[in-house]
Amino acid sequence: MSDMRPENGLERKLGLFPLTNIVIANMIGAGIFTTSGLLMSDLKDPLIMLGLWAVGGVIALCGALSYGELGAAIPKAGGEYAFLSKLFHPLFGFLSGWVSLFAGFSAPIAASAIGFSEYLTRAFPGLLHISHSGDPIEGTIVKKTLSVLVIFIFTLIHARGIEVGARVQNFLTILKVALITGLIVLGFSLGRGDLRHLAQGGGFKFDFGGWKTIGLSLMWIMFAYSGWNASAYVGSEVKNPRRNLPRSLILGTGIVLVLYLLLNVFYVYAVAPDKMAGVISIGGLAVGNLFGPSFERVLSVLIAVALFSSLSAFIILGPRVYYAMACDRCFFPFFAAVHSRYKVPARSILLQGLIAALLVTLGTFEQILTYMGFSLGLFPILSVLGVFKLRRDRTHTYRMPGFPVVPLVYVLAGGAILFLGFFERPVESSIALGMALIGIPFFYIFRSRGRKPSP
Repeated sequence: MSDMRPENGLERKLGLFPLTNIVIANMIGAGIFTTSGLLMSDLKDPLIMLGLWAVGGVIALCGALSYGELGAAIPKAGGEYAFLSKLFHPLFGFLSGWVSLFAGFSAPIAASAIGFSEYLTRAFPGLLHISHSGDPIEGTIVKKTLSVLVIFIFTLIHARGIEVGARVQNFLTILKVALITGLIVLGFSLGRGDLRHLAQGGGFKFDFGGWKTIGLSLMWIMFAYSGWNASAYVGSEVKNPRRNLPRSLILGTGIVLVLYLLLNVFYVYAVAPDKMAGVISIGGLAVGNLFGPSFERVLSVLIAVALFSSLSAFIILGPRVYYAMACDRCFFPFFAAVHSRYKVPARSILLQGLIAALLVTLGTFEQILTYMGFSLGLFPILSVLGVFKLRRDRTHTYRMPGFPVVPLVYVLAGGAILFLGFFERPVESSIALGMALIGIPFFYIFRSRGRKPSP
């Protein structure tokens, strides 16, 4: 019965099915539909690219197993914020929430919205030239306007309650998984592709420059897998969290790993490596090659709609972090308010929507991707280290399989990716690191004003 008690106004209403959907929806988004073409432009070898997608999936699964243990022991809203504050120090929890506000959730929302506009305008290129002036700036403005519009629509949907949002989320996630499964089955059974594309390309060198490229590629791939920890962010709204949290993380991540590998094989089957390079809307190109332009338009529209699902899931999760920070008096108290009717942190939801819209307005897709990839890698590593502290304290009942190998794989691989990615893209990585460090004085400002966070 204790699992059903409201916590600070949030109610435990989410079971295994919607939780697993939240994980899948967070993971399957802009990353898988947009990064493979960018990866191919640097790697130039489809087999290496597929190998890195598999490596990324194993790393994500190790993270999900570790977070299953963390979430079962600390079933509270906020994800890393709750874990780090409880296990280490409130400063680390605050910094993880601070980074979530400016990168961890707002940036993926922005990237998903940009992916939506890329696919929609691929299906309807006339949207880019409404005035028929031919000015490329007009096309950029149209894409950014569409992206901002969809952010605000889903922000308003989720401000109306977790149950309404979960119903929308379940529908969109089922649609997206059905779309990907149908795409893979029809593509290989009826499409006019060529598996010999897998043997094309080459010339990649495993020197330090090559390893830096691998590090950056895995950073982008881990963005595509980000969301493996999704259900941990709504821990205060989960029924029977000690059972449902670990299962949702492991089940959702495993399903996505299989789908990602199959979908990338589908891309390479449909498009030669040199034709893939640099293409953001790679799904549309692949279907166009296999089935013709009319199918490309239909598929581009479907992917654009499917991207609503990941955007929607990020909008659900992020505000629970800012809400948890505000409840601990580690953020502006204004954002601790729960809507009296809809029982959601509506002010935090609106704040996140505004920041995501600002990122869309100011950044390009690749800039957002790199900045976000580095930011997303920092605090999950420290959180996974918390599993060792949990085991030492022996205060919890659920224990993941594979300890200590599983958390060590995640920590060592994640650290190597950040190290190599930093040297490959030092500017964007430095901005992400600097954004985290800027949060330190804000933590002490809150504390000095009497808003002391509870450990």
